[in-house]
Amino acid sequence: MQTGTKYLRFAFILCIALLLLACSWYPLKEQRFFDCSQSTPWCTSKNRIHAKPGPILDAQIHKTKDHSSDTPHHPLDPLTVQEINKVRTVLSSYPPFLPSFPAIHSLSLDEPDKYQVWAWRKGDPLPARKAQVIGLLNGQSHVLVVDLSLGQVTAHAINPTSGYPTLTMDDILEALQVALSCEELNKSATARGVSLSDLSCLPPSPGWFGLEEEDRRIIKIQCYSHRDTSNFYMRPIAGLTLTVDLDRKEIVKFSDTGRRIPVPRAADTEYRYKAQDKRAEMEPINPISLEQPKGPSFTVKDGHIVKWANWVFHLKADQRAGLVISKAMVKDSETGTLRGVMYKGFASEFFVPYMEPDEHWYFKSYMDAGEFGLGPTALPLVPLNDCPRYSYYMDGIFVSSDGKPILRPNMICLFERYAGDSSWRHSDMFFNDLEIREARPKVTLVARMATTVGNYDYIFDWEFQTDGLIRIKVSLSGMLMVDGTPHENVYQISNIKEMTGPLVSENVIGVLHDHFITFHLDMDIDDTNNTFVNVNLVKEDTLPGKPPRKSYLKVRRHVAKTEDDARIKLKLYDPSEFHIINPSRRSRLGNPTGYKVVPRGNAASLLDHLDPPQLRAAFTNNQIWVTRYNRSEQWAAGLLAYQSRGDDTLAVWSLRNRAIENKDIVLWYTLGFHHIPCQEDFPIMPIVSSSFELKPVNFFERNPILRSAPMFEKDLPVCRQTA
Repeated sequence: MQTGTKYLRFAFILCIALLLLACSWYPLKEQRFFDCSQSTPWCTSKNRIHAKPGPILDAQIHKTKDHSSDTPHHPLDPLTVQEINKVRTVLSSYPPFLPSFPAIHSLSLDEPDKYQVWAWRKGDPLPARKAQVIGLLNGQSHVLVVDLSLGQVTAHAINPTSGYPTLTMDDILEALQVALSCEELNKSATARGVSLSDLSCLPPSPGWFGLEEEDRRIIKIQCYSHRDTSNFYMRPIAGLTLTVDLDRKEIVKFSDTGRRIPVPRAADTEYRYKAQDKRAEMEPINPISLEQPKGPSFTVKDGHIVKWANWVFHLKADQRAGLVISKAMVKDSETGTLRGVMYKGFASEFFVPYMEPDEHWYFKSYMDAGEFGLGPTALPLVPLNDCPRYSYYMDGIFVSSDGKPILRPNMICLFERYAGDSSWRHSDMFFNDLEIREARPKVTLVARMATTVGNYDYIFDWEFQTDGLIRIKVSLSGMLMVDGTPHENVYQISNIKEMTGPLVSENVIGVLHDHFITFHLDMDIDDTNNTFVNVNLVKEDTLPGKPPRKSYLKVRRHVAKTEDDARIKLKLYDPSEFHIINPSRRSRLGNPTGYKVVPRGNAASLLDHLDPPQLRAAFTNNQIWVTRYNRSEQWAAGLLAYQSRGDDTLAVWSLRNRAIENKDIVLWYTLGFHHIPCQEDFPIMPIVSSSFELKPVNFFERNPILRSAPMFEKDLPVCRQTA
């Protein structure tokens, strides 16, 4: 069989390739809306509002948009199509690249100095527009800055650290082609009863462990059977791994140790709705939808500036981080002036280590942002299921390996959420014989992105509340990464203690693993001079002769002077609050204004700190870090994370032990999950979520939503089911 024939037969089944297929366009069908401003057979309103939908409603019928004429309006707006094309033109005539154009792995805005951005006002000239380019040529990483106004390269570094840039679509497809040309692979699949036409392959990243990864860019290839199911993840060909040299395009290692392990069956693995042949074993749930007869309360100006209630922030898509929030400001509840809260927030890096020492698994320790990128792996969101009606959708514009712009449509959605919760309430029956019942609805604004990195789906929510709180939530779904086994039930296992994960189906092991997501949070509370304070709760014993209490709690505040003072491991029995304050800005009572990070459910990495995956992911050694601001320190695993050795990580930067009191500082928070798989995770996992919050502390003079209005029946439409 010729290589080209194999490529055509098998390339389409590569999951990562589908996810990274950046040249695909995904126009959405026109959405229908409830319309309580007109007479309809199924929707009436006691107080009908005749409101003509504004521009933001028109944007919801979001067919593929032409971005070719976009222009930047804000210093932080992403590069436009025209700017990307100009960068490519500049690089094409750049002398070091004249013999051969490099593969472009990343091309994004080289952001202006943050002090310029804070000082900029609408109507001012934009700061110089620049692009940061990361390319690969002859096995060397090139990091360049292109000044778009000058039309020239103004900075160029080669191999600034260990590691390589994120993978490109071409990297993955070429590795697949090499693997599928391997006669040994074809023989191994056939020996297991897998037809070549049923073969699906994926490219796990190799990590870094020493000699095998030294001085060459490699990737692993592992395969599955998609016969009778679209969920090939549940049908692994166990014990079969190829190692491919990405630059030489050759196989450097072939390992086949699992021929005695059967390929799990396809029964009950399908997850697509149309492929289900059994009805759900539950009573049906009637459709639910939040309706807004006046339209949404938020606006999106100039493509990226979001205004809602008392919040204003900049929102954009990013090739590596996926979703970025910048210049988040909230109105003062007394003066109405906008005050700074956060300059920039985003998911900086992932760490997903699997707990199986076998030769086919030990290397699985993914850094999804730095190895694959969260932007290109974000497929269009599913209306009414990923995002509710009346959502606003935002596209991402990235680059392919040839430097040309590509579109990822509808990858971010923005919507208001109301789930029947209260933002505050109180009832009282002891006031002048009157019964008081006061409550206010909690309506929030959510910016959401979902990305699918291979088998796993990650949903990111940045949720803004009117009381000044920001909630950052990460939700996990998708498929387990599973291993094959000869065993169909636990009774066949002689030494169950030696298993690296439980049986989740016949012949299928769900391998134990972790997920860690580290967030970069550049907090600028009322300005850039901020301080980190550990507000520790300590037990005090009561003195003899005092009331019958034996103990009570007191607060002790510890101001972090240096980065060493601000490395925090969360402890349930040594509780603290963690404040970012501005010591120069005080409330009327003299308290410094601030925000605190509020942890929710979390997990810590238990790996040995000298374990190679943990060395590369040393940013997960603590749940909280605080570093001095440095515009080059954004990616917790380093600028070049693929096969990196851990020499350019958050942990390394923090060793400089810079002064951080009353300085421009960055808070880093790591959210973690331990995942012990179970049968309910098969064949697709129900959502599991965790979150943390950024909450005002003495930032406002009083409850900022004290005067917010309740909801009244007359303001809301009443929708009834028709016959």
